[in-house]
Amino acid sequence: MLKLENVCYEVDVDGESKGILKNINLEIDERFVAITGPNGGGKSTLARIIAGIITPTSGKIYLDGVDITDMSVTERAKAGISFAFQQPVRFKGITVRDLISIAAGGDISVSQACAYLSEVGLCAKEYIDREINASLSGGELKRIEIATVMARQTKLSIFDEPEAGIDLWSFNNLIRVFENMHEKLGGSIMIISHQERILAIADRIIVVSAGEVTAEGTKDEIMPYLLGGSSVCSTLENKFN
Repeated sequence: MLKLENVCYEVDVDGESKGILKNINLEIDERFVAITGPNGGGKSTLARIIAGIITPTSGKIYLDGVDITDMSVTERAKAGISFAFQQPVRFKGITVRDLISIAAGGDISVSQACAYLSEVGLCAKEYIDREINASLSGGELKRIEIATVMARQTKLSIFDEPEAGIDLWSFNNLIRVFENMHEKLGGSIMIISHQERILAIADRIIVVSAGEVTAEGTKDEIMPYLLGGSSVCSTLENKFN
């Protein structure tokens, strides 16, 4: 279980302190959690604080009862937290199999690597020996990154706006991948997203606006609250901005 106690994050703007996150208190133990809210509301900052990419100004973070507040991103990765960026990193000279092996913590067989690729809807024969470079599309990179997360088998897997920068076909495939992950992956999945189709498959939705948790609950409780316009994103902008 992930627990946040009074987590705050402040930055200096022209000599004055600006609060980005304000006294965030959360307990997350569900299999699939979605965090949503208006742009600039603090969603991605919250995800990066949980992953250890940035350090909170104050407050505590616990993973299964262990205080991880002062752990580095590497230490948190070892403790069981994975983080997938909006734009996956490209690694020239590293093949897809290499990347999955690194994620798994050691050399794995071709059949094992192929199994992870199949889980995310990629033909293993076509991708196993390809380099992680510009020849791969955004949607392909996203699915390969998800395969590496699955190979790690972590307690908490965080995805920051996985739909960003990909086309509709790739997005539809991502939805199916996340649905499969929901059923098969151990631990919790946390997705930062505006997309209604992602929110609709979450066990719990947390709304973050102006650096605070403004609503949380099951999708049946929160979706009617969000769906007042043509899209979740525009509705959230209307409600909170």
